[in-house]
Amino acid sequence: MAKLKLSKHELHEQQEQLKLYRRLLPSLDLKRRQLSIEVQKAREEYTAAQSAVDALETQIGEELPMLADEEFRLGGLVQMNSFNVIEQNVVGVKLPFLDSLDCTVADYSMLATPPWVDMLVQRLKDATEQRMRAEIADQRRNILQTAVRRITQRVNLFEKILIPTAIQNIQKIRIFLGDAERAAVVTSKLAKKKQQKQRETEAEAEEAL
Repeated sequence: MAKLKLSKHELHEQQEQLKLYRRLLPSLDLKRRQLSIEVQKAREEYTAAQSAVDALETQIGEELPMLADEEFRLGGLVQMNSFNVIEQNVVGVKLPFLDSLDCTVADYSMLATPPWVDMLVQRLKDATEQRMRAEIADQRRNILQTAVRRITQRVNLFEKILIPTAIQNIQKIRIFLGDAERAAVVTSKLAKKKQQKQRETEAEAEEAL
């Protein structure tokens, strides 16, 4: 850290820095509060998405109990083919957003398979999409939590370090300059007294002659 210069120029610099810090702090704190709200929303979205996944899996088990029968081997019936994630700007933070998802359904004979397989296909497609939404929601939550930690660190830096340090520096410089000014006044008065005394002595010497 650079040594503090006890000068009028440095006093002006410290005062300007203090003004800047105080001007920036409210906007930083506002962003921190906005991001905190978004984090809470993201947590709720993730919880809801994960609950939807669990609900779909439960629904599949309840609607299609026959899946427990080993006679029906339907693994690989539905597979995710592709998905498109776009970027969403939330309070200045870039977040992923699931825009679309495409699933591939394996060929199966409608005559050779039970009629409920069509329902199963739809449920599996829904579950695949919901799992992806839950994964994206988890990513959004983590990104926002990191953003909140960083902005909180910046707010703390301004509140607990930069602003108090600038105030202390300004006080130190003012005290030094005040002491220096008083010392200069005292020195000036002493010099004037000395000059006055010298003039009086010289005058007395002239009178004596």
